[in-house]
Amino acid sequence: MKKFILLLSVCAFTFSSCSISKEARAKRNLLSGSWILNDVSFANNTGNFKAVLFNDVEDICLEGSDWFFRDNNSTGRYTIGASSLCKEGDRFIRWSVVERADNNTSQLQFKFINEKLKDISGGVGYRLNIESLTEQSMRLQSNVQVDGKSVSVVYEFTRK
Repeated sequence: MKKFILLLSVCAFTFSSCSISKEARAKRNLLSGSWILNDVSFANNTGNFKAVLFNDVEDICLEGSDWFFRDNNSTGRYTIGASSLCKEGDRFIRWSVVERADNNTSQLQFKFINEKLKDISGGVGYRLNIESLTEQSMRLQSNVQVDGKSVSVVYEFTRK
């Protein structure tokens, strides 16, 4: 009987430690679905920027891209449209929402996978701060260093 109670306790602890917070779950549910990335901008700085984002395409290529997040298996994709500057096509991702305990914020994290859901990025991924998220709009931000100065890349989405 003691072994059974111990086993039950260990199982309960394991399952509770693997679960996500209510806030993260709510954001996952809001994120699920199709989005259009309307604008990529660089905040808190002056001047013109040209950047390759996610080691994939230039910032201009992401504008107008179609993003899809499936929450039941944490997969998704973003699609770059045809253009003379951009390599068009689907990019498949595995994503999640994580809570940062140090400053009580949420982040969207993702890494690249192939059509068979296998990691193709060697475990390398990306994290974007969730600045705002509603039923119809989403604003994400990432901070990068350029010549020793912090630059904020802002991604503005609307629900498709």
